[in-house]
Amino acid sequence: MSAWTPTQLSGTSVCGLLAHGLETCSPGPEFVPARFTVDMFSPVLDEPIELRSVIVRDGNRIRVADAQILQRDRIRARATAQYLVVSAEPPGQIWRPAPDLPVPDARLDHLEGSMPLFKSGSGDWTHSFTSGLNPHRKTVWNNIPPLVDGMPITAFERSAVVADFTNLMCNWGTEGVGYINTDVTMTLSRLPQGPELGLQARDHASSDGIAVGAATLYDRTGPLGSCMITALSNTRRQLDVAAAAAARPVTAGTI
Repeated sequence: MSAWTPTQLSGTSVCGLLAHGLETCSPGPEFVPARFTVDMFSPVLDEPIELRSVIVRDGNRIRVADAQILQRDRIRARATAQYLVVSAEPPGQIWRPAPDLPVPDARLDHLEGSMPLFKSGSGDWTHSFTSGLNPHRKTVWNNIPPLVDGMPITAFERSAVVADFTNLMCNWGTEGVGYINTDVTMTLSRLPQGPELGLQARDHASSDGIAVGAATLYDRTGPLGSCMITALSNTRRQLDVAAAAAARPVTAGTI
């Protein structure tokens, strides 16, 4: 359920379900879902969902696919994925940043998922949902549970779910979260290895109630992509993350 209201699905679930639909259009393991963009323009309700997907463009090196979530004869959310073929790296040296991407000592490897770990600034890793009430850079470490009943979660679905945490990582401050994201874009150079995924806030800008945020997606072997969100001020429903977690406890096996 959404932390904003109990009658809607969370953005993490919406992203994961759309990724699930897009995977039916995957060309195969020799392709990487290099870009995944979700538009969340209507609430996805806690009701039966129709999930549609279609291949838009097919080629030897690029495939583009679209997916939609429909409820009550309306499109509630949509996504597009661009699959790129894996090939050899070109010659030469290119500048790359050397980000400090923290990794917890303890492993989150439960088969049914694990409670997320949070880190603010130079503080310690913690499961506490009150740890982000500060103006410091946020990082989250996740092991996402299975998304669809009876099916193991895939690396792409796992990445899509974590991508929606970008709003929390970039907009969590001293008074909670005052922005609700209207979209998510995730870019991947590769799929994650293993069940754990980290996300660290990288950039934030806001003006007149509109915010944009960017974060780095990584695993224990290093960075693998970026996530970006656009968000609207939602001060009428300023989100108290700790209260939302207490109302709907996050345990292994839940998103």
